[in-house]
Amino acid sequence: MEAYGKILLIAMPAFFVLVLLEKAWGAWKGKDTVPVSDMIASLSSGITNVTKDVLGLSVAVISYQWLFTQFSFFTIEATWAVYVIAFFALDFAGYWTHRIAHEYNIFWNNHIVHHSSEEFNLACALRQSISSIFKIFAIFLLPAAFLGVPPEVIGVVAPLHLFAQFWYHTQHIRSMGILEKIIVTPAHHRAHHAINPEYLDKNYGQIFIFWDKWFGTFQEERKDIPAVYGVTRPVQTWNPIKINFMHLWLLITDAWRAKNWVDKLKIWFMPLGWRPRDVAEKYPVAKIQDVYHFEKYNPTLTSGMRIWSFGQLIVLLLLLSYLFGNLAAIGAPGIFFYGGFVFLTVFAYTELMDRNPNAWLWELLKTCYALYFIVTTGDWFGIQTILPGSIYAMVAYLLVSTLFSFLFSLQKLSPKSESSPGMTA
Repeated sequence: MEAYGKILLIAMPAFFVLVLLEKAWGAWKGKDTVPVSDMIASLSSGITNVTKDVLGLSVAVISYQWLFTQFSFFTIEATWAVYVIAFFALDFAGYWTHRIAHEYNIFWNNHIVHHSSEEFNLACALRQSISSIFKIFAIFLLPAAFLGVPPEVIGVVAPLHLFAQFWYHTQHIRSMGILEKIIVTPAHHRAHHAINPEYLDKNYGQIFIFWDKWFGTFQEERKDIPAVYGVTRPVQTWNPIKINFMHLWLLITDAWRAKNWVDKLKIWFMPLGWRPRDVAEKYPVAKIQDVYHFEKYNPTLTSGMRIWSFGQLIVLLLLLSYLFGNLAAIGAPGIFFYGGFVFLTVFAYTELMDRNPNAWLWELLKTCYALYFIVTTGDWFGIQTILPGSIYAMVAYLLVSTLFSFLFSLQKLSPKSESSPGMTA
């Protein structure tokens, strides 16, 4: 956890700067693909994901260490060639894990948040799951275990493989020539994120595109079919925590409502989108019928609200950096209480972005939660020893945050306060 936290201290600001640069580039070119609200929601989703991972709030069903111990015929030395083998093995595993997430109901809940944005930009790459408590990824690393790839090699290559998937979430890079035949490019991944019938369930590759060509899931981006992004059952919220459990809740309620006991069990393992007939007829779920004519989610926000929400994001990133840089010093159970504060903060300001009139109650809960630790300990997880007097700034932030959230929650807005979301083209 501590090592991963140190990596994120470098990775987080780097990703943040790149997202802002993409927005600036799009504005300069007259094609801004990074709306403010969408960007904040995406970055907030990334915050919840890395917090969950750093706190170790997930369990691998089967670890690579166990596979290596049980199935390796020999152990090979960790040379550069072994690192290359490990990279290909991880990509093979990534392809199948990704494909399964799209093809079966029970696994889609762990992936829906990544596709929930109705835009396509670098920020949406950071929409990652907090609901994947049980991970099956290692199962597909069996070929690497057979070859004797040491676990420490996988440990080094895995974060590199993950971070290498960030760059191709953009609309500003078009065809890349010969590379289109080898690696996953923005064109391939735009098609993957599209909800056009021609693009659905295609291009699962993470680094190399040839897996899709070998296993029959490849689709190139077509100039005559502009990609439309999102999910066919729109999430209609900026709150990443809600999105993470939306599909799971649908499965639970459908299983409860189904009259046939076979359907109650079958629904979990059926192809994505399958619902018991009796439930689907009685409890229909809104679904996009025409991908070229639907209203994107974009609640009315004033400029002040958008600036305030962005400010909340910045403050949270600073506080999160403190957590990641001081994991050992804070220790358990402190880090888990800190994680609770992170989740409450994200929930509160994204509810405000959703124009929930009760958003201020979540902000008040966050403030009371934080003030309890400050009052009982006289500190904010040891920050006073590093920055004397900073505790007063923390208290001031909490009180001001609650006040503004209350005022914004009560504010009645005209639909003209923000540009109309319009229809997809």
